[in-house]
Amino acid sequence: MMRVSLGHDLSSTSATLLILRLRTFVALILVFGFFAYAAPNFLSAENVLIVSKHVALNAFLAVGMTFVIITGGIDLSVGSIVGLCAMVAGWLLLYGINTGLGWTIEFNTIEICLIVMVVGVIIGWINGILITKLNVAPFIATLGTLYMARGAALLSSDGRTFPNLNGNPEYGSDSFKAIGDGNFLAIPLSIWMLIVVALIAAYVAARTPLGRHIYAVGGNERGAALSGVNVDRVKLYVYMFSGMCAALVGLIIASQLQASHPATGETFELNAIAAAVLGGTSMSGGRGKIGGTIIGAFVIGILADGMVMMGVSAFWQTVIKGAVIVAAVVIDQVQQKLQARVILQQRV
Repeated sequence: MMRVSLGHDLSSTSATLLILRLRTFVALILVFGFFAYAAPNFLSAENVLIVSKHVALNAFLAVGMTFVIITGGIDLSVGSIVGLCAMVAGWLLLYGINTGLGWTIEFNTIEICLIVMVVGVIIGWINGILITKLNVAPFIATLGTLYMARGAALLSSDGRTFPNLNGNPEYGSDSFKAIGDGNFLAIPLSIWMLIVVALIAAYVAARTPLGRHIYAVGGNERGAALSGVNVDRVKLYVYMFSGMCAALVGLIIASQLQASHPATGETFELNAIAAAVLGGTSMSGGRGKIGGTIIGAFVIGILADGMVMMGVSAFWQTVIKGAVIVAAVVIDQVQQKLQARVILQQRV
């Protein structure tokens, strides 16, 4: 009789654990179904296109954030990096670089994109150096760069917008608008870019030594170091990758709006964290998958756009997003406890 009871309990616990593991997919179905029913024109082709573009922005940041959180860190600076990189793109398009020698260096679209991504990578590198070499806590280090990057964005234009970022055909920068508004096979280029970045990130996480090292650092940093993993280098890589993802978002937004504003990207870090955690990434480090993060980004994007279409107050939207983050962390803790219980019962 004791064996039957234990078997039944184990089966029930395993079933609950399976549901928790699929929570992001279930949440996506529920959110999509609710807004498809309740929000007018939610399923229209135009709205689906808009939602997909918004999801891509969240997903870019969330993919970078996933690697950071897996290592046991956090990156609060991504939203400010988005704003600064958008301003850098706007500056290069409008003014180029004045050499001070009576002539100005102008750039084409590809060069502008490369420069902006280098800026994002450098800020990520700064985060990594603060954390690995100066032993600053990730929360404090990235909070500091959040303010510095936002301040630099404001200083670049005295708080004003860089408008009319149409580019100049003479310098080959007129194709800049295609980054955010271009399509290939009726799918926005930003979605194709996200697919490429997500596939590369998923491959790195699942199939490469670097991916295994990222999980090892988050699971047991001291153990990883003793086994020969260069912990500092791994952390540098993930923060640099997060900065690059934020730079891509800054480029896309500046291209879509054909303007850049220093406040661009405010609170984007919250959406990125919410998508990663909702997708199953553990805030304690060591666990997370890119696929789950992408689904989490869809949940956050659909939730945000659906609430706007239903006329929900912006204040309530903020409350609901915060509640989603808390709920995701609580469910993750429940999942970990259930996993420990299943392992214990199997041993018995």
